[in-house]
Amino acid sequence: MTTILLVLVLSYLLGSIPTSIVVGRVAAGLDIREHGSGNAGATNVYRILGLGPAILTGFVDVAKGSLAVLVISGIHAGTPPQLSADVLKIVAGGAAVAGHIWTVFAGFRGGKGMATAIGALLFIAPAALGAALVVWLILLFTVRIMSIASLSAAIILPLATWVWETNPDGSTSTELLWFSIVLSLLIFFTHRANIGRILRGEEKRLGRRSKNGEDGQA
Repeated sequence: MTTILLVLVLSYLLGSIPTSIVVGRVAAGLDIREHGSGNAGATNVYRILGLGPAILTGFVDVAKGSLAVLVISGIHAGTPPQLSADVLKIVAGGAAVAGHIWTVFAGFRGGKGMATAIGALLFIAPAALGAALVVWLILLFTVRIMSIASLSAAIILPLATWVWETNPDGSTSTELLWFSIVLSLLIFFTHRANIGRILRGEEKRLGRRSKNGEDGQA
């Protein structure tokens, strides 16, 4: 239990680093959550502050998920033999995503989890992530609505995990499959306002920066 608690807490705190809020404060002296869509993510940073700050925000948010999986999951403090390294990676990645969404450093009001989930999946389920990203890119450049691209990728993720993330015997890790399902459900949860706008035909397409931008993912 010591190992699991350490991995959970440290990964959550790493994921909780409020990148977009810090970038907004440093770059423009504003709280990014009070502008545009109100979301603390890279897309909203792009709409309010421009491409450079958005790239920085996205890079750091992805790195949070990757570092949790690569570094924090490697902690071994009385690890029981039945707790595999793969399970610890899933625990670390999930905690980092939760920290990004519900950051303890900013009143538990963070981003939507996409970028940090990508960083975690890069080293947990790269094949499934690749399939989801292909779908995301296709829809992003055709439909040009970030939320539709993100939600579609979330639907594909568990299916791609089941098909491509296999053990040597051809089976799929139960823990990994459930992790992909939970991540997918989390993405839908954090995009619930976007889903409402999509159904009403009010969701904004990506285009020019706008201080009235309404969709903020990542």
